[in-house]
Amino acid sequence: MNMIVTGGCGFIGSNFVRYWLGLHADARVVVYDKLTYAGRRENLRDLWDDARLSLVIGDIGDQALVRRTCQEHSIQLIVNFAAETHVDQSILGPLVFTDTNVRGTHVLLEVARELGLRLHHISTDEVYGHIPDGHQSVETDPLAPRSPYAASKAAADQLVQAYAITYGLPVTITRGANNVGPYQYPEKAVPLFSTNVLLGEPIPVYGDGLQMRDYAHVFDHCAGIEAVLLRGEIGEVYNVGTGREMTNLEMVDIVLNTLGADPGLVRHVTDRPGHDRRYSMNVDKLRSLGWAPQYDPRQAVAEAARWYAANAWWWEPIRSGEFRGYYDRQYADRLSGGPP
Repeated sequence: MNMIVTGGCGFIGSNFVRYWLGLHADARVVVYDKLTYAGRRENLRDLWDDARLSLVIGDIGDQALVRRTCQEHSIQLIVNFAAETHVDQSILGPLVFTDTNVRGTHVLLEVARELGLRLHHISTDEVYGHIPDGHQSVETDPLAPRSPYAASKAAADQLVQAYAITYGLPVTITRGANNVGPYQYPEKAVPLFSTNVLLGEPIPVYGDGLQMRDYAHVFDHCAGIEAVLLRGEIGEVYNVGTGREMTNLEMVDIVLNTLGADPGLVRHVTDRPGHDRRYSMNVDKLRSLGWAPQYDPRQAVAEAARWYAANAWWWEPIRSGEFRGYYDRQYADRLSGGPP
């Protein structure tokens, strides 16, 4: 199968490319990536010599380039990871999220419709919004996004489903939990906290830290996507997670214990606006395809922390570069006003 993986130099996308090529000898993968701050060639540095893999640098909003790439590489399947993904960034600058996550997805749908391709869209549990105690989100639940990021992903989901209904386009969607693992840009909690520990810097925990999250290993997400691509029903949505959640404070404790760090590094800081208190997904539908997670949330977080401890070559250039400006804007005031 010839596939184009948009956002294939990003966190989940690069892990999926590695996963797919490792299991499918006849695969041909075109990574299509704009190479923004979180899309990094280094994420696939061990694979660029593989003749089955090629790179096209481009924006998913460039319809002509997307179309030409699909035609030149005889693409049969578009797997769309390309997105702006960080809630905090969406609060600071929301319009780029609409442009990439909504319009970009719409362009991919149009190319898929023109060329008769299948499209698989990567979404998020955040489209369900805050989940009350006693309930786990199922795929038919209404979408109730509460941040610009989540709203842009929910809009993209609805476009994908509309193209299936209106045009009969063969589509599938997976909604992932909070993924952790190798190559995750350190704006996200687990790599941020892990690298802060390794740098001896404080860990900024939003609010009381009792927000509930399902921390899933990116390997399990990739395996779930593969299950949907190979055995999923066209037109359907599948949740991908562990079905179990923990508080952010529990996650922090795992990072600290894994890295042998001082709990005194924790600083409770001003929470983000509209911070959802709980995400929790039912993953029985995906399990029915023969998939099951190999990591529970505790294992996933610990494994991720160990990866950052062993791979300073990857994150040190990020933490010493332009990321510092974002970090200071996001946390300097919070940390200066927080308790010791």
